[in-house]
Amino acid sequence: MGHVSPRPDDKGTLLRQLDCGKFEEVTYKIDQRIQHIEESHDADAEYPCTPGSETVEKRPGYVDVIARSQREHDALKRLAEDFEAAQNSRVLKEDEGAGTEQEHMEQGESSSWPPEEEQVSGERELGETRRFHQYTLEGRFHGSPVEIPLPRDEFILPIRELLERSHLKHVKQAAEAAFGGPGLPTSPSTPEGRKNGLMGGVGLPPDQRQMSEIEADAFLAGYLPPAYASVMSILREVRRRVGGGWIQSRLKQGQQGCFSVLDAGAGGAGLVAWEQVVKAEWCLLKEKGEVIGPRPTGRKTVVAASDRLRHRLKHFLHDTTFLPRLPDYEHSGEMQGEHLDAGAKPQTRKSFDIIIASHLFLKEKQDHYRQAILNNLWSLLDKNGGILIVLEKAHPRGFEAVAHVRDTVLNQFLLPESGEAKISAEDLNPAYHRELETGHIVAPCSNHGPCPMYQEPGQSKGRKDYCRFNQRFVQPSFYSQMLGKHANNQGEVEFSYVAIQRGSPRSSHLAGPEATALAFQGYEKSQERPDMQTLPRLVLPPLKRKGHVTLDVCTAEGKIERWTVPKSFSKLAYHDARKSRWGDLWALGAKTRVARNVRAGVGKDDGGKRAAAADKKKRRKVEVAMDNGRLAATEKHAPKDRRPKSKAAKQRDLMKELFDAEAREEAQLDRELDEEAEAELEEAERRAQL
Repeated sequence: MGHVSPRPDDKGTLLRQLDCGKFEEVTYKIDQRIQHIEESHDADAEYPCTPGSETVEKRPGYVDVIARSQREHDALKRLAEDFEAAQNSRVLKEDEGAGTEQEHMEQGESSSWPPEEEQVSGERELGETRRFHQYTLEGRFHGSPVEIPLPRDEFILPIRELLERSHLKHVKQAAEAAFGGPGLPTSPSTPEGRKNGLMGGVGLPPDQRQMSEIEADAFLAGYLPPAYASVMSILREVRRRVGGGWIQSRLKQGQQGCFSVLDAGAGGAGLVAWEQVVKAEWCLLKEKGEVIGPRPTGRKTVVAASDRLRHRLKHFLHDTTFLPRLPDYEHSGEMQGEHLDAGAKPQTRKSFDIIIASHLFLKEKQDHYRQAILNNLWSLLDKNGGILIVLEKAHPRGFEAVAHVRDTVLNQFLLPESGEAKISAEDLNPAYHRELETGHIVAPCSNHGPCPMYQEPGQSKGRKDYCRFNQRFVQPSFYSQMLGKHANNQGEVEFSYVAIQRGSPRSSHLAGPEATALAFQGYEKSQERPDMQTLPRLVLPPLKRKGHVTLDVCTAEGKIERWTVPKSFSKLAYHDARKSRWGDLWALGAKTRVARNVRAGVGKDDGGKRAAAADKKKRRKVEVAMDNGRLAATEKHAPKDRRPKSKAAKQRDLMKELFDAEAREEAQLDRELDEEAEAELEEAERRAQL
């Protein structure tokens, strides 16, 4: 048959059947890339990999795609690097998760509480913050980021460890029973749908003497996280307005200059927040090399009446004194001379540099009870620069409680800004009048006059405008479980507050209309630095429109005004106004200003205004007529009931109409039967006569 030439590597042969039944040989060309892939598969099948064998891997960044241009090559290369980094991070997370799961399985832990995610603390600098004016950044109420992270090691993990002893379902039921139902409306944070109608104080306060085991766990889970967020927001604002030098100067003195803090009402959350502020100041001093050694602890005191709650708070409140109630120095006599157990010198009374009074005044219904609490707190406050912080829930009744405290302090405790007392020394009676002292309001007010939202003392009906602020925070997992929220961990708490410093006057004497006029002109290009405590503060979120921004501010003059910042006024001021938030201080001025009416409502006793307004209405007229032998009264100019009727009320009205119609039909039928009977009798009598 002769010599058969070898077949080329790039060609193959196939047999195709013809119609007659014979086969025809067909030659085709083989693609080299497919051939290499098949050979590699055959080699893998013939020589399988073993654990000890070496394999050849592709180099990092290799992509088996042909790039048609340099730009496409660079894009594919970056895509490969990102894919490799994501794949490596996923492998690491899987390894860590497997290790953690293995540890839990070894320890035999089983809990229904969800794990806590690590919260990233610290401020981050956004790219656009470099374009803000310096005074805009200094006047901000919220930090960056806006959400406050709760300290993990000092706060979240100890509470989580305490809650592990109780079942999630039982703690949630106890929290809802103590704080007003689902959503915990009577806790320091009020849910969005439950803000109307519930204007009382907080449920389960820390000074409650009787508290069960499950109620103490419910207090930790449902009360402390929003209480920490609100107190931390206020302390951060107070630190900005007073200045960090006040804290740093005391820290440089060591243990002799340490602070004494009283947490009355926050259940220890205020102490944890204050520790975070002092810790940040200490780190700044340590970076500068001005302090060495351990940080001074200071004196920390918290009011916790229940023994069960106190035993739980000791797990994360170290070196802390627990009091069952507030000390009362107002009614305690001097221990000297007259008493047998008294010494030669009177005992020094304790005083506190910081007093955090959370939710103490709203629960007291009578004004003289609130006055007694305020007198007691003022006697505990240090006379040389002590700061009193009063905090309540953000609704009309809570604002009125804070405004009452503010009015009382300004009128009865502090000297006016002019420095002249309202009562002369001859008319001063120690039995009725208190000796006035120097001091000022640190935040949020920029004036020392009457609050523009609290012109008349007492409760007001229908109040719509009241001073309040909000703070967002990262919810722990156990707190989200109390609220029934599983996917979203963003929480928000609203509050009304006032911070007052005793014994220290305001650094600037600029106040009133003069301070408002300078703030309206703006400090954008001013060489003189403004006093931040005299700047107007935003009391509502800004209204952003096309080409201009409207700001509702409370001025140093003691008025609520609406300032408009158009784009033509200043490019930087317009940019900062659009980025401003509720609660910020505004230093860049405006183009126009108008007074804004405050919807303060109507008080219980308005001096006969409602009676006078009722007389102006049309007098009612009643027409009396006979309807089928019955009296019918029709009233003209009667007030219409504009409220929509419920389904049950509509059914009652329909049934009444049906019964009335049936009664009318029966009465008509009775009259017809009587007429027929009378006609028959008359006919019978006529026939008898015939």
